[in-house]
Amino acid sequence: MTQQSPPDRARPPREAFSSRTVFILAAIGSAVGLGNIWRFPYIAYENGGGAFLIPYLVALLTAGLPLLMLEYGVGHRFRASAPLAFRRLHPKTEWIGWWQMGISFVIAVYYAVILGWAMLYTGFSVTKAWGEDPATYFLSDVLRTSEDVTVGFDFVPSVLVATAVAWVALLVVLLLGVQNGIGKVNLVLIPLLVLMFLTIVVIALTLPGAVDGLNAFFTPDWGALGNASVWVAAYGQIFFSLSVGFGIMITYSSYLKPKTDLTSSGLVVGFGNSSFELLAGIGVFAALGFMAGVAGTGVDEVATSGIGLAFIAFPTIISEAPFGTLIGVLFFATLTFAGFTSLVSIVEVVVAAAQDKLGLRRRSAVLVVVVPMALISLALFTTTTGLNLLDVTDNFVNQFGIVAAALVSIMLLTAGFSALPTLRDHLNSVSSFKLGRTWMVVVGGLTPIVLGYILIDTLTTTLAEGYGGMPAWFVNTFGWGMAIGLVVIAYLLSKVPWPAGSAASDLSPSPAILDAFTDRHRIRGGEPLARWSDTALRTPALDQDFSYRPGTGTAAAVPGRHAAGTAPAGEAPAAPWSDGADRTSPGPASPGAPAPSRTEEDPR
Repeated sequence: MTQQSPPDRARPPREAFSSRTVFILAAIGSAVGLGNIWRFPYIAYENGGGAFLIPYLVALLTAGLPLLMLEYGVGHRFRASAPLAFRRLHPKTEWIGWWQMGISFVIAVYYAVILGWAMLYTGFSVTKAWGEDPATYFLSDVLRTSEDVTVGFDFVPSVLVATAVAWVALLVVLLLGVQNGIGKVNLVLIPLLVLMFLTIVVIALTLPGAVDGLNAFFTPDWGALGNASVWVAAYGQIFFSLSVGFGIMITYSSYLKPKTDLTSSGLVVGFGNSSFELLAGIGVFAALGFMAGVAGTGVDEVATSGIGLAFIAFPTIISEAPFGTLIGVLFFATLTFAGFTSLVSIVEVVVAAAQDKLGLRRRSAVLVVVVPMALISLALFTTTTGLNLLDVTDNFVNQFGIVAAALVSIMLLTAGFSALPTLRDHLNSVSSFKLGRTWMVVVGGLTPIVLGYILIDTLTTTLAEGYGGMPAWFVNTFGWGMAIGLVVIAYLLSKVPWPAGSAASDLSPSPAILDAFTDRHRIRGGEPLARWSDTALRTPALDQDFSYRPGTGTAAAVPGRHAAGTAPAGEAPAAPWSDGADRTSPGPASPGAPAPSRTEEDPR
């Protein structure tokens, strides 16, 4: 067993957001990304129009918000990066945190390239550089897409430079720190983003044909509500748009102050994200209605999503619309701002993990993480073969990375370690909006069923049909290989010992969550774990002790192996997983007391 080192007294205090408002804006900045603008409108249109808002709202209330609050609970209770937070929750769950970090790493290296495209098109909008054929211009002139589905190193200079600028901007923000960098950037960009998109919506609503677009978007197809795929689409959209499942909200909530209202913050973030998606749907379909009128076709023939909507359909609209230049600059600037705030949050997951694992100071961790990520991003995705690689990587890391990681983590926290009651109590201890049994039912029951269905359905379809008509070797390497490789790497990283100077040598702010079955041999004295009351409401961050205390019954209480003794009156509570001993002295706490037992299972 590995001995745990005493806390590093020279380590600076963990950074924090200056206020709940800054955290909320940062969380919204992470959630509001490219998918809100170019994915939600088409998903809603294809799945019942106005009727889609019913399953969408149900999905938000029964999956999106509950999952968001679950991650807030993990991050805030254990105050660490995703890997260390899961390790502190229970050592056997550490690999989940590394899996989430790996997912964030992969997403970041290609997400930055899309940000580079948006930056280029912000400038192109001034001159309408795409001319009469936006599709050809985007694929042939801007990306210079190769017909070969392979990995090459024929770089596209303009894309290379724009993406490099995005990485440099990201580097500067992260070097400034959590509050001065991440917090202040979101404090400026999120209000500006909303203001700019509101301007787009107002202009779009004045365009000829806008009403036709809105009718297409909002006209309900009530029969769609009987289609299971529509409900799955609603849950999928909520899940992907809220930035849950890959460590972002765990990391961000770890930067909150101890007494922060978590559940109310989650409500603001969740409904704020959905409100922006609805606003995006109005703006996009008003513009598509105009485009259909100019082309003399129906809205159904011009409706599209993703890269096609942003870089082909919208340039067509910009070329024809009054105030087209203004619409173009605003639209691609909003894509740039939304993409940048999301990219900041994604990379912060990796930075926080490296900082905790290696015991680095903030600036060193940022350089160690961002520079290699930028080089990988520039080398693989700014080339003539980068588009196909981006397509495959994006699909597999989302469908078989984020969904699978979220499903496994929820099942472990629910069935493996019975963590939901403790996390619920922690959330309730600092929040005005209280969670009850319903929250545990939807998180531990409904959500795994939905995520499992999405995962199995996507898995069987992809295995049967392949992906995008691309060569099997390409999909197997950068799709399946990447998705499986992330799990293997995560497991191996969880087995690498934490250095003595890492954050793991600091005492955890809260005890780990022991399970009555999994940890049945770790409580001494023969007392079942069920006889010890929950420790969620006795958190040092809230000026409370966290000693185990006997529950109902007449048996004498015997402290558990990792239990802390109750602090005498007038003294500070003992540190988590401490036996109350003075760490400056090698001796036990009192005559006859056993020496401290520090093992690998000690989840500090």
